[in-house]
Amino acid sequence: MSIDDGVVTEVRAVPTGGTASFDAFVAARSLALVRTAYLLTRDHALAEDLVQTALAKAWFHWSRIREDNPEPYVRRILVTTYASWWHRKWTGEIPTEELPEAPVPHREDRLDLWDAIGRLPRRQRAVVVLRFYEDLSEPETARLMGTSVGTVKSQTAKALTKLRLDPALTTPADLETPR
Repeated sequence: MSIDDGVVTEVRAVPTGGTASFDAFVAARSLALVRTAYLLTRDHALAEDLVQTALAKAWFHWSRIREDNPEPYVRRILVTTYASWWHRKWTGEIPTEELPEAPVPHREDRLDLWDAIGRLPRRQRAVVVLRFYEDLSEPETARLMGTSVGTVKSQTAKALTKLRLDPALTTPADLETPR
């Protein structure tokens, strides 16, 4: 710890060795990590913050990470950090004193599927992103999320059920019962 002008700050030790391999990893894989983080957060700034946080955590443990394949370790940090973040992205709701007379028109440029994925709970959204956008297997997804394969399967099934029932993705014809 150090004290500067009455402010106490914690000083962490910088890992010795391996900085070249860490720098090379960041240069080679940061765009892919930002893409995954964006799919999880749906916000460019939050995605960059998430990757920066995950890489900072990885930096302090870099000497213990397998140098031949550090990406699974860093991706797990990314996913667990995302799952543990307490703040949620602002949903765009604006409180008003009076309700509008007519429903607000749906923006044409919005992707309904993307909106529906954004309404999923965090763990289900993470499973959908890892399984279907990142094309990871169930065991790989389970390892990254720190859960069992059974949990990944059940979260995937729940997420797909919610997506099938999401009003933005259903049409009146989908809701009719066959005769």
